[in-house]
Amino acid sequence: MKPRRTCSNLEKNFEDIKHTTLSERAALKEASRCLKCADAPCQKSCPTQLDIKAFITSIANKNYYGASKAIFSDNPLGLTCGMVCPTSDLCVGGCNLYASEEGPINIGGLQQFATEVFKGMRIPQIRDPSLPALEDLPDSYKAKVALLGCGPASISCATYLARLGYQNITVFEKYNYIGGTQFEVEQMKDLGVNVILGRALGGPGGLTLQQLLHQDGYEAVFLGIGLPDPKKNPLFNNLTSTHGFYTSKDFLPLVANASKPGMCSCKASLPQLYGSVIVLGAGDTAFDCATSALRCGARRVFVVFRKGFTTIRAVPEEMELAREEMCEFMPFMSPKSVILKEGGARICAMEFCRTEQLENGEWKVDEEQVVKLKADFIISAFGSELGNSEVMEAMKPLKFNKWGYPEVDPVTMVSSEPNVFCGGDLAGCANTTVESVNDGKQAAWHMHRYLQSLHGLYVDTTPKLPNFFTPVDLVDISVEMVGLKFENPFGLASATPTTSSAMIRRAFEAGWAFAVTKTFALDKDIVTNVSPRIIRGSTSGHMYGPGLGSYLNIELISEKTAAYWLQSVRELKRDFPSKPSVMCGFCKEDWTVLCQEAERAGADALELNLSCPHGMGERGMGLACGQDPELVRNICSWVRSAVQIPFFAKMTPNVTNIVDIATAAKEGGADGVTAINTISGLMGLRANGSPWPGVGKEKRTTYGGVSGNATRPVALRDVSAIARVLPGFPVMAAGGIDAADVGLQFLHCGASVLQAIEELGTWDGQSPPTPKHQKGKIISPKIKDVVGKSLPEFGPYLKEKEEKVANYLKSDMVGKAVPSIGTYGQLNNKDQVVAIIDQDMCINCGKCYMVCNDSGYQAIMFDPKTHLPTVTSDCTGCTLCLSVCPIIDCIQMVPRTEQEPYKPKRGIPLGTRPIGVL
Repeated sequence: MKPRRTCSNLEKNFEDIKHTTLSERAALKEASRCLKCADAPCQKSCPTQLDIKAFITSIANKNYYGASKAIFSDNPLGLTCGMVCPTSDLCVGGCNLYASEEGPINIGGLQQFATEVFKGMRIPQIRDPSLPALEDLPDSYKAKVALLGCGPASISCATYLARLGYQNITVFEKYNYIGGTQFEVEQMKDLGVNVILGRALGGPGGLTLQQLLHQDGYEAVFLGIGLPDPKKNPLFNNLTSTHGFYTSKDFLPLVANASKPGMCSCKASLPQLYGSVIVLGAGDTAFDCATSALRCGARRVFVVFRKGFTTIRAVPEEMELAREEMCEFMPFMSPKSVILKEGGARICAMEFCRTEQLENGEWKVDEEQVVKLKADFIISAFGSELGNSEVMEAMKPLKFNKWGYPEVDPVTMVSSEPNVFCGGDLAGCANTTVESVNDGKQAAWHMHRYLQSLHGLYVDTTPKLPNFFTPVDLVDISVEMVGLKFENPFGLASATPTTSSAMIRRAFEAGWAFAVTKTFALDKDIVTNVSPRIIRGSTSGHMYGPGLGSYLNIELISEKTAAYWLQSVRELKRDFPSKPSVMCGFCKEDWTVLCQEAERAGADALELNLSCPHGMGERGMGLACGQDPELVRNICSWVRSAVQIPFFAKMTPNVTNIVDIATAAKEGGADGVTAINTISGLMGLRANGSPWPGVGKEKRTTYGGVSGNATRPVALRDVSAIARVLPGFPVMAAGGIDAADVGLQFLHCGASVLQAIEELGTWDGQSPPTPKHQKGKIISPKIKDVVGKSLPEFGPYLKEKEEKVANYLKSDMVGKAVPSIGTYGQLNNKDQVVAIIDQDMCINCGKCYMVCNDSGYQAIMFDPKTHLPTVTSDCTGCTLCLSVCPIIDCIQMVPRTEQEPYKPKRGIPLGTRPIGVL
């Protein structure tokens, strides 16, 4: 009688069952949650030091090629590792979002998704185009290199050696099929690596180190054969598959050979299991055997192990999959005997003794407690070892350690012989695929150093391994506009990321093609900003931290002097192209002086800010000029008469017809226009009617500039409208450009080059906010907003609170905020605020530090050890840090003390001329 099936019916079903697997929709959503933390712990937790922030950012931007390029640069087996890597113990285990309700990022799933998409692109790998061509390399790169075993460590090592330029690399594989994924092996072969199947180390006709090094002419050998022999309990010494016994080393290759895509089922068939199967062990391999046994016909699977659940070595996801497929777990059981039937021909049961852990931590087997378990098959998954005497003989003259492994330096991966390197399980350090990959990666560099030293060439000890490249990277994306050549069409807009020359320098070093300085003016028009002034948008709903669709600012132009910016342009011009953004009122002399000074400083081009929607218009500048075609035409003609370099007029969308303004700019002699600046708006009000941002004790505000993705439809409309009426007239696009695919839309609409706000391009989503509550009930409205202070829940304070709330709810709410909304000039720039960070609530993501560093005032320090951020005295109260923080109320804006009044840092004092200007 057949035993009742208790497990899922999964026979021959090898569909993907991993919880981490993602569709495109799910991948985009998951990637948008990533915080891209400062000094990201996920990257430090990856053995290959994979640039996780970079590849997840690329996925969020729908740049799957860029994501795969980042992955394969650091890990040539990025697809395999995305599928099998124990991420919960590595990168995912280090994710800062473990401290939040929504949990860590599914890094493995994102990695698998990106690399699967790239696999479908069918693009071959090439060497780094910037490296010398193979024919130009010295003869040392023609050294013969042998790698034994076509597993993760060998594939990794061979790939990096080939990227370096070695041209005579051969991988020998024991079996007649490849153990790794065919895709990654083909990528390795794209670089000229040879793979020879059916050649093993040791045994009759097998390879030996002596033969390879002294007869076949190989100058270096890498051993990546793994641990070829299973650890086997003496109980099973005389048992084989005909009895119903397998080791994991026997069973899993049979399953893989018959089920792997591309393998022909007519050449190999699955092991034929039935009835009950016992799997011995509690590692990842044991659970692989358990789930595979179901697919080979088993009706019940028991996973039996010596210790308890708390000591299981497998990663949680492997165990969870087996549990979901209804495998049964039996802890505290040690094998005692195997029971055979039919005259010893078949396994029918197995006996176990109970185990228990003593107070001193040792495990004891209780011979008196015996459990008998019926079984038709037994699969032993107790790990692997190097026990084959023929293999060990073939490895002479290597020295072995007390555990029976070759002696290996864990840094260089060199063995006791200087020309033999080891990696993977054989080296005794790697327990996972990704660790084996890293072994091969390390070995490649030190093998490179060794091979070059044989030819008298020195190589530095610090690894500098080439990245992953394909023919896509050979495409020229440079553009030319108004006589200026840009290496790519992406530049930084005049905004928070260009607040200082140091920030612009970092942007150029990161690859941005050009940058427009923060708008500056003559000393007589210098400004002092208010605080708070830059806030999160509400257009995406209740999103906190990254992922905002917009933000609003009431920040004016640069607080730094014209002298500072002219000096900065001169310094930046020595290394990079730059383009100042300038602003004046409707005064010919002012525009002439400012633009001529910028041209003398070495600017490549100018941008005339005729569009700032808040504050400056009240001074007769910015929007006040840019809404009138006649004023725009006159200003452009003044500038055209004053300078020879190209200039662009920055358009405001706050007009009836932007084409009229662009036409006037062209008629005035402008070489092009920038479209668009921010859109005038009011982002929102609090429950008590007070506006946000609210400046000073009166909590007043003004209409600010809305930017971000919410402005993109307006920007696309305006760019295309200008391009339709003024064909061929250069347009620099700005407004909601946060990714390459968005930039392409603007190029399709007629833009010549693109401007982006760098930090906002990396903002990503967060979970809904947690409301404040008392006794489990939401507080609405907030007591502090109603009373002006917090009140406790007892005695006269409780009574006062109830009365205040009752009166508040009865009050007339209509128009309550109107008196707080006015012109920029009514705001108090002496009543400033600064940020404070609650380090107890901080999840250590570093978003506040990064946004302050890249788009603010470098006023937050980030401890490299504790990852705790600290606000310094340089804080200007801009509020960017609060706007990107994913944890509600972790950052608050508090009044600046009277002892430390706000003093803008002008860069160069007012009235001072820059160096070198007479």
